Amino acid sequence: MKIPFLLLPSLILLSSIWLFSETSDPTNQVSRAVTLNETGMRNLRIETEVAKKRVFESTVFAIGRIEEIPANRSVLSTRIAGRVISLSAYEGDWVEANQTLLKVESRQPGSPPPTIELRSPRSGIVVRSHVRMGEPVEPELELLDVADRSTLWAIAKIPESQAAAVNIGALARIRVPALGQRAIEAHMIRFNLEVDRSAGALEGIFEINDPDGELRPGMRIEFSIVTSSRKNVLSVPNSAVQGDPTNRIVFVKDFELPNVFLPVPVVLGETNDGYTEIVSGLFPGDEIVTHGSYPLAFAGSENGLSLKEALDAAHGHEHNEDGSDLIPGEKEGGGSNEHHSHSHHQLKDTFALVIMIYAAAMTLLTALLAQRLWSKRKDSIIV
Repeated sequence: MKIPFLLLPSLILLSSIWLFSETSDPTNQVSRAVTLNETGMRNLRIETEVAKKRVFESTVFAIGRIEEIPANRSVLSTRIAGRVISLSAYEGDWVEANQTLLKVESRQPGSPPPTIELRSPRSGIVVRSHVRMGEPVEPELELLDVADRSTLWAIAKIPESQAAAVNIGALARIRVPALGQRAIEAHMIRFNLEVDRSAGALEGIFEINDPDGELRPGMRIEFSIVTSSRKNVLSVPNSAVQGDPTNRIVFVKDFELPNVFLPVPVVLGETNDGYTEIVSGLFPGDEIVTHGSYPLAFAGSENGLSLKEALDAAHGHEHNEDGSDLIPGEKEGGGSNEHHSHSHHQLKDTFALVIMIYAAAMTLLTALLAQRLWSKRKDSIIV
């Protein structure tokens, strides 16, 4: 039994070296860098920002519509039969409370016949007109509809499977495609009384302010409803993440070379309407590409300086095409056994990681041996 125990740390060490041999090869990492000239930078409209930890919000996505608040709509009607002799408000007009909107001449005889003024019951917009000048009217007819749309309802169709995570008072960022990408914040006041069976959704009612009158009932809207939040989460804008679902990358700007970007593999966590959580692959302080990262994934050295040219200009001496130092007397582009100095720290970090794994294996082995000896001693005492 001693031989397998002694072989365990050696096997772990060899496995660690094999595991990191591919990913830690600095020449391979640098050779995948994308180098652009100034024209390429402008054409791709490259924008960067520093990756940092922030408050990360978990969200539920939903779609819905804008609706009027029923209590904010009033109808104007007459108490007597007659005809309209004055009309001063039309659809789309803003009116004030108690403002005279029309006059009705009574059918009762008189010289002149008696008239009554109909005043607006509230401040708001005339959203519907059912009357024209000279038209006969009756008490049972609706003449004008006036609505206060400074406050509206945003109705979210929340999937039933996710409704349990949404609470009354939950904050939502609401985007109206017709108005661009500007987000409007609102809080949920209650759930609707019935479930939308056809959509399999529970309707959540949010109250939003619209003092400028930009919103219209019936507009399609998108919700990002906040269900929880966590502090100190490393996350990046969604636009920074590229690649297919099995191989996500983020472009990181080289800290030394101008206009050089390295595609860094990352492991993702949650995603909300603005940011994606980074589980591993990046560190706070990395300068990442947030705009232009998609076309950057298809850009190569033909769009700008080669990696060799960028390194030559930055360091004042020649390099191989793969980015390694060119040894005196060696043919250019023939490769080198010694890599550029800016990659040495990466090898050092990898070696330190392997040593840590080996030390952990030795600690585990010592604990197992100690437990084995203690068990034998305990058995001998019992006997």
